[in-house]
Amino acid sequence: MSRIVGRPVPRVEGHAKVTGAAEFTADVHVPGALHGVMVLSTVARGRITRLETRQAERSAGVAAVMTHRNMPRLTVPEPHLLVKRFLPLQDTEIHHSGQPVALVLAETLEQAQHAATLVRVSYDTQPVRTVFEDAMDDAWIPPPEEEPGETPVPNELTRGDPEGALARADLRVDVTYTTPIHHHNPIEPSATTAVWRGRKVTVYDASQGVTAAQESIAQALDLPVGHVRVISRYLGGGFGCKTPWPHTVLTAAAAREVDRPVKLVLSRSDSYSLHGHRSQAHQRLRLGARRDGTLTAIDHVTTQQVSRTEDEFLPSASVPTRRLYACDNLSLAQRAVRLDLPTPAWMRSPEVMPAHGLECALDELAYAADMDPIELRLRNHTATDPETGEPFPSKHLKECYRRGATAFGWSERNPRPGSMRDGRIRIGWGMATAAHSAGGMPGAAARVTLSTEGTAQVQVATQDIGTGTYTVMSQMAAHVLGLPLDDVDFVLGDTNLPYASLSASSATVPAVGSAVNRTCTKARQKLIGLAVADPRSPLHDLPADGITAEEGTLYQTSRPERRDSIRAVLTRHGRPLDVATEAPEESGEQYSTGAVFAEVRVDPLLGQVRVTRMLGAFDPGRVLNRRTIRSQVIGGFIWAVGFTLTEHTLLDTRYGRFVNRNLSGYLIPVNADIPDIQALFIDQPDPTSQALGARGFGETPMCGMTAAIANAVHHATGRRIRDLPLTQDKLIASAS
Repeated sequence: MSRIVGRPVPRVEGHAKVTGAAEFTADVHVPGALHGVMVLSTVARGRITRLETRQAERSAGVAAVMTHRNMPRLTVPEPHLLVKRFLPLQDTEIHHSGQPVALVLAETLEQAQHAATLVRVSYDTQPVRTVFEDAMDDAWIPPPEEEPGETPVPNELTRGDPEGALARADLRVDVTYTTPIHHHNPIEPSATTAVWRGRKVTVYDASQGVTAAQESIAQALDLPVGHVRVISRYLGGGFGCKTPWPHTVLTAAAAREVDRPVKLVLSRSDSYSLHGHRSQAHQRLRLGARRDGTLTAIDHVTTQQVSRTEDEFLPSASVPTRRLYACDNLSLAQRAVRLDLPTPAWMRSPEVMPAHGLECALDELAYAADMDPIELRLRNHTATDPETGEPFPSKHLKECYRRGATAFGWSERNPRPGSMRDGRIRIGWGMATAAHSAGGMPGAAARVTLSTEGTAQVQVATQDIGTGTYTVMSQMAAHVLGLPLDDVDFVLGDTNLPYASLSASSATVPAVGSAVNRTCTKARQKLIGLAVADPRSPLHDLPADGITAEEGTLYQTSRPERRDSIRAVLTRHGRPLDVATEAPEESGEQYSTGAVFAEVRVDPLLGQVRVTRMLGAFDPGRVLNRRTIRSQVIGGFIWAVGFTLTEHTLLDTRYGRFVNRNLSGYLIPVNADIPDIQALFIDQPDPTSQALGARGFGETPMCGMTAAIANAVHHATGRRIRDLPLTQDKLIASAS
């Protein structure tokens, strides 16, 4: 096998991206395509009473204006494909502000944009409920979601006697944390181009799930799945918002209706209501502990916003509370409140919201126990999964605490809040545990073709949402096949390829990595079989299990001088070697952990917070690529800075309308906000992982770092602000 796995290999598609050769979905040019622009509702609840489109239809270049009157009737796809439980342009009902009420199609984008301003809509409005706090009394616990190939997550769970344990506890913490609505804001907007040929359609879609998009389009348009092809070669960020949404279905339906290709690219403003957001949430945490810090009870009640049409979908699951610490008495409830707002969705690291509450509450418990926060977590560490009672097959979290604390210099921390200063600037150090589940989604299939030239093409209908899938899967294939990396071509992003599920839930390595390993192993075995069966090969008649494949060569493991090139074996074979494997039902659930540390500098007069150091020590199983995994840490930490200090979507509660629908009003961190980031990895293979010992990891770094920053702000100032984001006004107000 090649030694390519683990090395910091640059991204194999990097040159294409930086030179502009990579064709993203909005770049796809189809001759004769019409350009689409959505007209969105300005009210949050009611019905359309008048829809005047004649002026728009007469505008220059306009081919059609699609509304509920002329859009064909469509079927709402199954919930595991389309989170939104209604399709727009089917009737007069308005469910939220920013809902599409018309789709203008014109020869040029500018013509479509102008004509969209000419559509006139009147509404019969109904009273709206948009204030989260006003709906708390009506919160309820939805049943667990049942999705094909996935383990259902309970929204209500009790272990032991939490109320009794709380009453008997030596130490108690009872706190409430609140987080606002967040939006995804990937650099690449959602885009779709649909091209029909007879009853078959090819859809170019900015998708993090081409097979899910294929199935949703087929169901909506009543087509055989094989009549829909979805292509997504490159993605400029997904984060959960580029799963199937109605705009893709509407584009395909409109293209069929006008019998011309249609291209729709959402504007930044459109995206705030058309493909989901992280729900506003309220968490109450009650912790009970002995005087030595040992947890005796956890009661965690989380309440999230849902919409009236998707009232059972809770994208943020309280997995950290269920699995991270040893505690015999636990009560957990995930509640929902209905509001007249757009549908919430998965958003990068969906377990970050409950993790933030839990890790901040533990920091408060550490102060109540007069104990170091790391020591508190060590005392509550568990080597067994509290969910199953079975030992974790591979968990090196204690080593993460040790290595992270040493590298950060944690022993130099003065534990007294406000004690570390640089002039008037207050310095704070905070830490937390990082953890996120991975996998548990449908498994993937793969196909490998070894050419007579000794090169390999590996095919899977997965996606690279920016995480490095192209590169890491190429490395895995080269490693298992024994080929140089340059001789491997990994092909993805097309439903004509072997099946893969969404790139979500940190499941790509568990699902796709396992498929690549499984299929390439089978191909290598067949390749060795060809060599030992060939009288012309120096390896003829040797035992197959004594042959090693490495760097384009097959050789006898005990006598490396006896060898044959892979190219020579395949050339003599005279035809390509094709190997394919089917997808298992599930990719297998995994759990990655780590310890994260943050330093902040706070100006108490201005309420200004600067994050000046961030460090994480992680256990992701085997490291497949040190460069791409570090990139995941950097991305997660940047997200954490935004989550904790700046990001929040502002809502005009009168109209249920998001008002900062742009990057000038929705504040995300920039380079100047981010310090140098240090990432350490234990790098111990997980024996249960079929992906060469690697686990899903991408969403882990953000979980914990939000709390580490918040805990550092408290350490710097002595002020515990439990309502995110930690903006200057809140810090100044807390000091008065």
